[in-house]
Amino acid sequence: MQVHIEPAAVKGVLSAPPSKSLAHRALLCAALANGSSIVSRLEYSEDIEATLRAAQQMGARVLREGGTVTMAAHAGFATFIRPVDCGESGSTLRFLIPMLSLSGQKIRFTGRGRLMQRPMQVYAEVLPAHGTRFTQDENGITVFGAPLAGEYNLPGDVSSQFISGLLLALPLLDSSSTLRIQPPFESRSYVELTRAMQAKFGVHSQWRGENTLFIPGAQAYQPCRYAVEGDYSQAAFLAVLGAAAGDVTVTGLAERTAQGDAVILDILRRCGAAPYRTTANDGWRFLRAALTATDIDLADCPDLGPILMVLGALCTGTTVIRNAGRLRLKESDRIAAMQEELAKFGIVLQAEGDTVTVAGGTLHAPAVPLSSHNDHRIAMSLAVLALAAGVSADIEGAEAVAKSWPGYWDALALLGAEVQKNA
Repeated sequence: MQVHIEPAAVKGVLSAPPSKSLAHRALLCAALANGSSIVSRLEYSEDIEATLRAAQQMGARVLREGGTVTMAAHAGFATFIRPVDCGESGSTLRFLIPMLSLSGQKIRFTGRGRLMQRPMQVYAEVLPAHGTRFTQDENGITVFGAPLAGEYNLPGDVSSQFISGLLLALPLLDSSSTLRIQPPFESRSYVELTRAMQAKFGVHSQWRGENTLFIPGAQAYQPCRYAVEGDYSQAAFLAVLGAAAGDVTVTGLAERTAQGDAVILDILRRCGAAPYRTTANDGWRFLRAALTATDIDLADCPDLGPILMVLGALCTGTTVIRNAGRLRLKESDRIAAMQEELAKFGIVLQAEGDTVTVAGGTLHAPAVPLSSHNDHRIAMSLAVLALAAGVSADIEGAEAVAKSWPGYWDALALLGAEVQKNA
């Protein structure tokens, strides 16, 4: 699908979509619980659909009513007759591998897009050392054998999803385990999201020192009723749009949150914007401001990478984005993709090692269509840039937003953007 965007004034109030990160965790905790859980305020993006399919394969009964899922689960696992299709969801795949290996069955995981090209070396090394066979080929991953309790040593400078996957699984073993995370420990906030969600379902772990997690064994997930928080990583697109081009209020965002991507508020303040809290509906209002470049560390908020590159293009001066290397291993190589697409606006992005610089300047209308690179965050970021620059643009592969926010294009239209969808 191609989307055509025309210059338009943007103003309005939108509710933030539910946090995909929290929804994944809540649904999987519910699938491991013995009894009925209710998870509300869901959006059925492609990634969340992948997690729901897996929950059903685990043996849970899933009843949907609007944005609410009632999940009836039981202790133990169903027999896995067919492969577990994780779509393009890295979270689903990395969370499920240790969880489903608890069944002791031989289980095949498949996916689409770049999913099976994304790094899995952590599990390839750690799981066999603790009793689980792990093999990978270009078409999928196979695990066989339940993991053993014990001490797990993990690098901290790779995706936190490996740590979270083990955190979800290890409490169900009979004996206790320890996760030792080697510094530098990046994306710590995502690990804290996992721990906080587990606590809601009655499962706990303890820090013993800065980088060591103790996980008591013989725990059990308890049924829970949980409403998913609004997503700061998705709200960031609207926040940058408001700060650069209009007056946008985003509601449904908890002021006190464990979401690391809430750092977008601080980043915008450092650039000269002044987001302020509204009196109703847990909102943040973002007004147009003169934006200046700043220095940004992505170590704990990698999902913000593409929209922060757009922010850099809209700032006066040169924005420096550090610890960005993992962006090369997402749904696309996000550094190369944004370098290519920003150039179409006349903006120079340079990358050296794990550091990206974006030189803000005068933007012009792209002479050729933009590409999403089959990446939801690239597509959403480019739309913000076109609207903030006040130029016309075509974005090819715009359907990629369905991975995390199916209603994104309609949301922009509600703010006054002129968005035309073409098959």
